[in-house]
Amino acid sequence: MSDKKSQTMVARLVGTATALGAAWIVQQAIAQGWKAKTGHKPPKPDDDSDAGVAELVAAAALTGALVAVARVLATRGTARFTAKHDDKDLNPLD
Repeated sequence: MSDKKSQTMVARLVGTATALGAAWIVQQAIAQGWKAKTGHKPPKPDDDSDAGVAELVAAAALTGALVAVARVLATRGTARFTAKHDDKDLNPLD
């Protein structure tokens, strides 16, 4: 495998893990903020709560937007990091 392909594979794997971690952190922050502001957890699609449509739309829009931004920033940051380092720096087995 060429150096470019293996660097791309490392960037994808690390980028995916970083994006998932960032999305989880954002979801936890949203849940804490929502609970502090409203006194209860944000509504989820599978909950049979008495949340209104406006609250459901607000929670979905806020969560979707912030998770998407976190994923993009994490993926781009990881891609920049892996582009600066060659494959030998990132693979301890070499």
